[in-house]
Amino acid sequence: MAFMNNLERRFGRYAIPNITIYLIMGQVLFFIAHLSGRFSLGPLLLIPGFALTGEWWRFFTFIFIPPVTNPIFAFFAWYLFYLMGSTLEEYWGAFRFNLFLFTGYLITIAVSFLFPMYPVTNIFIGGSVFLAFAFLYPDFELLIFFILPVKVKWLALLAGVGYAFEILAGSWPTRLSVLASLSNFFLFFSRDIYWRIKTGNRRMIARTKNATAKREAFHRCAVCGITDLTHPEMDFRYCQECGGLGYCTEHIRNHEHVKRSTNNPDSPDSR
Repeated sequence: MAFMNNLERRFGRYAIPNITIYLIMGQVLFFIAHLSGRFSLGPLLLIPGFALTGEWWRFFTFIFIPPVTNPIFAFFAWYLFYLMGSTLEEYWGAFRFNLFLFTGYLITIAVSFLFPMYPVTNIFIGGSVFLAFAFLYPDFELLIFFILPVKVKWLALLAGVGYAFEILAGSWPTRLSVLASLSNFFLFFSRDIYWRIKTGNRRMIARTKNATAKREAFHRCAVCGITDLTHPEMDFRYCQECGGLGYCTEHIRNHEHVKRSTNNPDSPDSR
């Protein structure tokens, strides 16, 4: 946290406010050009082998590739990206949100050089922003098909399953692209994830202890006092000559009979 504060004090003035809007505007511009039939999205893709031979613009234009080519789905993709991106910028501030995006951008470029002729898209932008939003606002509801309300944490879980499948079953370029797209999320949230897991384990242990403490013993040996809580593997028996007193297997045949009322609450007949 102190390191991040120092970075913001030194470089905060260079942050780009409302960067989400600029990214969407660039994608819309190229999307319209593509729909006109006079422009192909191929030259926008990041292919390091081509970028190093003179097509240097690929290092920048790949972040403006539209999410989909269907106008309706593209509109909703941009709407969700604006909603989540602007929310993250409001939560973090312009500098930290910029840093989050640029971290994923730079790692994606670095990884792309491992396979210089493999085309790279801007999957890191949408994927990392979505996961960050879901982590900070897990109970936010989205209306699927304008009807079905679904909390964003379940959609993030579904996305995580998809990422896991790509990592396990995809090609190495695909695996590295997915890992690069998730890198900034884990860099920014690894500490929070650790503390959430640790806190969750503590709560689970505390709840288990409280439930055990509140639970009353059903069986208790009248001689040694052990119960089904302290010795859950013990087999308990009841002596009719003692008015229904309970005993463990060691003392059921080795005890002095005690006269006791059958209304005793420890008797099995009274339970």
